Amino acid sequence: MGDIQKIRTGRHCVFVMHVHLVFVTKFRHTVFTDVHLKRMKEIMRSVCTDFECKLVEFNGETNHVHLLVDFPPKVAVTKLVNSLKGVSSRRLRQEFPDLERHYWLANKLWSGSYFAGTVGGAPLSVVRQYIEQQNRPV
Repeated sequence: MGDIQKIRTGRHCVFVMHVHLVFVTKFRHTVFTDVHLKRMKEIMRSVCTDFECKLVEFNGETNHVHLLVDFPPKVAVTKLVNSLKGVSSRRLRQEFPDLERHYWLANKLWSGSYFAGTVGGAPLSVVRQYIEQQNRPV
């Protein structure tokens, strides 16, 4: 838990930013086994590294996956998501021909939508109170 709150620095900023991502398979098909999820974790970690992000946690079930990603402010979450879904879909198709049957109708592994929620830091009520209590100049 200690490295989840590790403060990172950029050239002109100091930050702690995490996002919880959930990707669902197309039509909620039951697709993944443990072997698929283990390989997908490696793929997702590699993509995150390319974006200067860190995959903090990864897990999934037969029809969806959860990721906790530590990312810098210069990374647009939408671009990260597009790469994570695109690269994982392509590589899994190449490495596991048995998944081909799940691409049959739309030729896609993932649903077009996803969940992204910010994680960490203080609750919104505490942040709001902190901002309200600033010493505003008169």
